[in-house]
Amino acid sequence: GQRDEEEAHHSLETFTFYLSEPLSKERVEAFSDGVYAIVATLLILDICEDNVPDPREVQEKFHGSLLEALSEYGPNYLAYFGSFVTIGLLWFVHHSLFLYVTKATRLMGLLNILSLAFIGGLPLAYQLTSEFAEKSHNEIEAIQVSCVITFFASIFQFAIWTTALLHERETLHPFARYGGKEHAFMFAKLALYPCVSLGAFFLTCLLSEFSTAIFHLMQIVIPFAFLALRIFVRISLTVIKSVMSLSRRKVVLLEEEEACLSP
Repeated sequence: GQRDEEEAHHSLETFTFYLSEPLSKERVEAFSDGVYAIVATLLILDICEDNVPDPREVQEKFHGSLLEALSEYGPNYLAYFGSFVTIGLLWFVHHSLFLYVTKATRLMGLLNILSLAFIGGLPLAYQLTSEFAEKSHNEIEAIQVSCVITFFASIFQFAIWTTALLHERETLHPFARYGGKEHAFMFAKLALYPCVSLGAFFLTCLLSEFSTAIFHLMQIVIPFAFLALRIFVRISLTVIKSVMSLSRRKVVLLEEEEACLSP
């Protein structure tokens, strides 16, 4: 009986509620990939449901020209591709993040679930932005809701990164730690979507007449920004290093002059 009590007490000690406790990294990645796949599938089902022209309409209204019939749904297709690219890039950032995470914690798992909750709202963002072609009255509100969904989906990914940096020796690969060769690139990659979506939100508040153009420009610019991001980070780091080396040289020269004048 005493041995059973000791075993029960020991088993209760293993169930703690500390957020820094380890979590299965493989299960976090598997659950995340499943959510991303379901959200992408929902987008495909949405675009195939109401945005395919009827054969009779093609024959009567567009004289059998399928391209002319599809051009009428062009803005809806643009909203679909923009939302799908957003999901793809956020998945790519998530994959890059957990590529350098060596051990996941419960806090990181909680932040990941919050990010996935807003990822699941991207089909809603697509349904709102597909109404741009109809020039609806809530056009600006729809754009702002889409920007907010994208911002929170990406800012929680950035929060996972900052949480991993708090215990970087246990949770991060040496390349991604402070001073590592991939640290600056990961920081820029994770900060791109929050900064751009937040900037687009405030621009739509100030320039409401150009809100649609601003939103579509954001969706077009971000993929090219991801392609040029590594080059931009390398150029920025070389400029910072050169400026720091020049300042150090000036400090060394001043110290040498003071040493010569001190006698």
